[in-house]
Amino acid sequence: MVVRRAEIWWADLPEPRGSEPGYRRPVLIVQCNVLNSSRIATVLVAAITSNLRLANLPGNVRVSRKDSGLAHESVVNVSQLYTLDRDYLIDRIETLSPKTMEIIDNGLRFVLGLQTPRREWAGGESR
Repeated sequence: MVVRRAEIWWADLPEPRGSEPGYRRPVLIVQCNVLNSSRIATVLVAAITSNLRLANLPGNVRVSRKDSGLAHESVVNVSQLYTLDRDYLIDRIETLSPKTMEIIDNGLRFVLGLQTPRREWAGGESR
């Protein structure tokens, strides 16, 4: 299965422990396409949630239904990154725009400690 960076997929995750995401949920592919095109059986994803309160946390990005292809306004939670086996990915939903991915990339840089946070990263929106 070939996946591409910026794609949103449905993932069928195992039962969660603690604050982990679980069950059937959307995830965003954040891994680079060089690795996505390789024989590596895993993929790095960010959790997506319908809990809009999480949009206020630094680095997280709110995405509209139109942009995401999801039934509800959602939040890409950049602080919840996971390495998943590709077998957990079920269906591709949508591909986010380069502009939205730029905002998400800023959030990823923040959460990974690669850059100092900027004010617009907190609760950033893709619209």
